[in-house]
Amino acid sequence: MTQDPNQKYFVKNLIRWNRDENTREMPWKGEKDPYKIWLSEIILQQTRVAQGLDYYHRFIAAFPTIHHLAKAPELKVFKLWEGLGYYTRCKNLIVTAKYISKNLNGKFPDQYQAILSLKGIGPYTAAAIGSFAFGLPYAVVDGNVFRVLSRYFGISTPIDSLEGKKLFGNLANHLLNKQQPAEYNQAMMDFGAVVCKPKLPLCDSCGLNKHCEAYLKEVVQLLPIKEKTIIKKTRWLYYLQIDYKGNTYIRKRGANDIWENLYELVLVESAGPVELSNLTLFKKLIGKNKFKLIHISPVYKQLLTHLTIYGQFVKITVNDPIEIKGYQKVGKKAFAGLPFPKFISNYLTDKNVPLNLF
Repeated sequence: MTQDPNQKYFVKNLIRWNRDENTREMPWKGEKDPYKIWLSEIILQQTRVAQGLDYYHRFIAAFPTIHHLAKAPELKVFKLWEGLGYYTRCKNLIVTAKYISKNLNGKFPDQYQAILSLKGIGPYTAAAIGSFAFGLPYAVVDGNVFRVLSRYFGISTPIDSLEGKKLFGNLANHLLNKQQPAEYNQAMMDFGAVVCKPKLPLCDSCGLNKHCEAYLKEVVQLLPIKEKTIIKKTRWLYYLQIDYKGNTYIRKRGANDIWENLYELVLVESAGPVELSNLTLFKKLIGKNKFKLIHISPVYKQLLTHLTIYGQFVKITVNDPIEIKGYQKVGKKAFAGLPFPKFISNYLTDKNVPLNLF
C-alpha cells in the first residue's frame, strides 16, 4: 500500500527535521550494540531520560557485556537498580541476561520474533532493538508516537482501546521508512519528546504545522484521547527501624506485591493514617522488651501509576533481641548492600531525619 501525499509529506519533513534540527543528545543514540540498546530501553520504561541516564552509565560500567550482567550476584544488580522503581524490569533483565549468556552464547537474537520472545520485551522494545541494532523494518510505537500521529493526522480513536492500538500500530508501520528504520524511529521518538510534547508543544515553530490537523483545528491539547481513567488506590505503610547493638531487622519482600525481591524494615500496614506517638501500632512486635524511642519521621509519600503510598518510620533501640517472624537482623555492612524500595531509601538517606542509621 502506497503512502498518500500527506503521509509522504509527514515522513519527508520528519526526516528533514531529524537531520537539520534535532539536537537531542543521548549516549545510546547511534548505538549498534543490541546489549546496550536493550539496557537503555529497559531502563527508560516508565522512567524519564534525565533520571535514567546515570543508571545507564553505572550499569554499563559495572556490566560491560551481557555475560558480566548474567554472572553478577542478583543482589548487586538490584542494588544498582535501587531508586528506579518498577522492579519487575530488573527481575526480567536478569532472567534475559542469563538466558542469552547461557543459551545463546551471549549473542543477542537478530530477528524480531526472537527478540520479542525474550522476558520483559514487548513490541515497542523489540522494534527499537531490531531497528537500531539490526536495521529491521519495525516501527516503534510508544507514547510519543501515539501523540505525534494522533495530533498530526487528527485521529480521535482512543489510544488505549484495542481499535486504537491496532490503528496506530498499522499507521506507524505504514509510515516507516523501510530503508532507514533506525533513523525514522529515532526521529519519531525525539520529535515527540522535544517538539510535540504532552504539555507546551512547540506548535508555532514546528515544521509540520502546515498540515497538522490538531494545530489547524486548534485541538492540540485534546489529543491523543484515552478512554480509560486510572483508578488509584492508597496504602499506608508504617515501618519500625529496630536497632539492637548495631544490627537492624529486615526482611525480603515476597512475590505478588509491589517491590518484589527488595528489602524492607519491620512493616505494619494500616487501612488509614495512624497516630504513632504512643507506638500502639507496634506494641505486639516489641512485646515486653525495653526500648528507647529515637525518633518518629514525618509522613512520606510516593506516587506510583496505580497507587499512592503514605507512611512513616519509627526508630527504636532495644536492650534484648526480638523474635519477629520472617525478619532477621543484619549488621551495618550487610545492611548497606541491600536494595530497598525508593520509599524506604528516601527515608534512609534523608538528612533531615536525626540519627537515621545505626
